Amino acid sequence: MLTYRPGETVAHRLDARSKLACQFGFAVAAFAQPTPRRLLALAGLAGVVLLAGRLSPVTVLRGYWFVFVILLLAPLSAALSVTQPWVDPERGVASLLAVSRVALVLVVGAVYVRTTPVRESRAVIQRYVPGRTGQALGVGVALTFRFLPVLRRDLLTVREAIQARGGERRSVVDRAKRIAVVGLARSLSRSDRLSLALRARCFAWNPTPPEMSFGRWDYPVVALGVLLACWPLAGLL
Repeated sequence: MLTYRPGETVAHRLDARSKLACQFGFAVAAFAQPTPRRLLALAGLAGVVLLAGRLSPVTVLRGYWFVFVILLLAPLSAALSVTQPWVDPERGVASLLAVSRVALVLVVGAVYVRTTPVRESRAVIQRYVPGRTGQALGVGVALTFRFLPVLRRDLLTVREAIQARGGERRSVVDRAKRIAVVGLARSLSRSDRLSLALRARCFAWNPTPPEMSFGRWDYPVVALGVLLACWPLAGLL
């Protein structure tokens, strides 16, 4: 799972708000009309985004391999049939175009996660979503970004420990049960420790947000996001 890493790339220097605006416009353009030509253009733009964040496509595949596997199963299940014709390529292609837009949005989102500090994402949410709702969303996003990678590492550690003790000789159901039970116990333990740590550090619902300001590259990125969001309207004119 990808997490934030400090760096000096172009994407790191951008304001979180401009990156979110561009990501929103990209998602609108991708989901509006998934034509092959449009998806090819968006794939090229996603490649530019990867270059801006110096993030390898292989790293994205490793971080979200399970999601990509599920996405690839959709075209296969759509193309195959239990009755004649056994294979329908047209349905498979239509499904492939549909899942391709999800994959592209996921790639752009991965660059955002890798290049944006969690506290900046929380600050943006709490700034533009008023009241307790924004505070709750901000805290939820911050804890999710920080907590999920830790839980994933715990599950991997449990799986490696089972394999080191000859767990490959056990059934898949037994191994899954052991991983689930131990993983749940560790999750509850970490939740208790997290709650205690928040109280010990005088957790604040509305902390002082980090300083955020637009640079010279943020304005073109916001303009690109607006253009992408308006792109589907061009076909209606």
